Amino acid sequence: MLNRKLVLATVLSLGLTACSVGPRYKQPALALPQQFTAPDTAAVNVSPHADASDPEFWHSFNDPELSSLVQRALAANNDLRTALAHYDSANALLGEAKFDRYPTVTMSTSVGRQKFSADQAFGYPRNNRLFNSEINASWELDFFGRVRHNIEAQRQLALADANSLAAIQITVVGEVASTYIDLCGRQELLRIARENVKNEQETVRLVDAAYSAGRGTEFDTARARALLETTTSRIPELLSTIALDEHRLAVLCGLSPDTLVSQLEVARPLPDLPDRIDPGIPADLIRRRPDVSASEERLHAATERIGIATADLFPRLNFAGLLGFNQLHGDTPFDGVSAVNLAGLNIDWSFLDRGRVRARIAASRADGDAQLAQYQQSVLLALEDVENALVSYARSQDRDVQLQLASKDSERAADLASVRFKNGATGLLDLLDAQRVELQAEDAYAESHSNSALSAVLLYKSLAGGWPQTLPPAARGGRP
Repeated sequence: MLNRKLVLATVLSLGLTACSVGPRYKQPALALPQQFTAPDTAAVNVSPHADASDPEFWHSFNDPELSSLVQRALAANNDLRTALAHYDSANALLGEAKFDRYPTVTMSTSVGRQKFSADQAFGYPRNNRLFNSEINASWELDFFGRVRHNIEAQRQLALADANSLAAIQITVVGEVASTYIDLCGRQELLRIARENVKNEQETVRLVDAAYSAGRGTEFDTARARALLETTTSRIPELLSTIALDEHRLAVLCGLSPDTLVSQLEVARPLPDLPDRIDPGIPADLIRRRPDVSASEERLHAATERIGIATADLFPRLNFAGLLGFNQLHGDTPFDGVSAVNLAGLNIDWSFLDRGRVRARIAASRADGDAQLAQYQQSVLLALEDVENALVSYARSQDRDVQLQLASKDSERAADLASVRFKNGATGLLDLLDAQRVELQAEDAYAESHSNSALSAVLLYKSLAGGWPQTLPPAARGGRP
């Protein structure tokens, strides 16, 4: 009775002084700019604009094919499925950690028969039946917060995996949109090349006719054919690039590379670009970017691990209990069966091992410092991404305006040169030069317009656009 009272008094006294040792997590203070320094641009209007925080930004491009590809990628992309499995695993580990708050109960039973030698029996029966059945219970009393710190660390790691999943969604959607836009841009360049081939074939026909009539030279014919062959040589390279984009889109959608070739081989115009993309304010960006959130949650988990290591400086208390039956001898199945029970308090305090404990605490603090630096770096990189993307998008639109005018003027000049050449008012050199400038201007504008669309995707990606709040059911293997 005295021992029981002593145990109870010890537990109560420790309970009254229970505390959670180790540091408490506090969100690091950040010095953020008030707004982004988006450059002024004549090409960007103040008309209704796209909201960068829209989780389904691709709809602003008004391209049904792009929207369909994005949905297919979100439903079947294998990188997303891998990230989802990691998130499910982290949730399962969190569930396991939570069970440490409650007693652990196990049961074991053993039945057998044992025969001693004559020397071992000491006059007792040599043949004995063995029967043992026990229910064991143990419960760590979390007076110093080791269990609580561990649960919170696992919770933060699960949240970090959830945000990593969102970050991969952003990456996948961004890659789908970028690849699709590159595909459309290459198809436009292919169309321009083929049209110029037709025009230059007509020029070669005219030059050949003039040469046959004695009004030209072999030099003129060779020069016209050289321009035609140069333009024609661009077509195989463009066809190759188009095929690569088609294969990439199929794999992003979780399909074999050749699956979407027939669907995507029909040329489509480049998607519409929003007049303006509102980046919001930096504080909203930091809250929205999943990679920044994941980095902060890993910092939080590292802080909790310092508390886990610090708890080892104090005693670890465990209640232990046993209830069962035991038989060591007898000739009948239940002869000699007796009940057994045990209740006790185990105190484990390796106070002489404090050097190793403090070394583990120091290592945990160093890991926390590393996670803090990584979090601060993730914030700076997020701000840099947005600033760079804003500049790129704004300047690309300015460039588009000038190159579009140059393309129209060069087309007009080539048409006039063709008419003048047919009427004998200008030489072949002027015509070939006008056609060459037209091809260069059209190529430059098509390339620039494609780059503007890619810049828009990059801006959306830097602003954490493109991650719906929930994955489509198919991405979870049919799970809700």
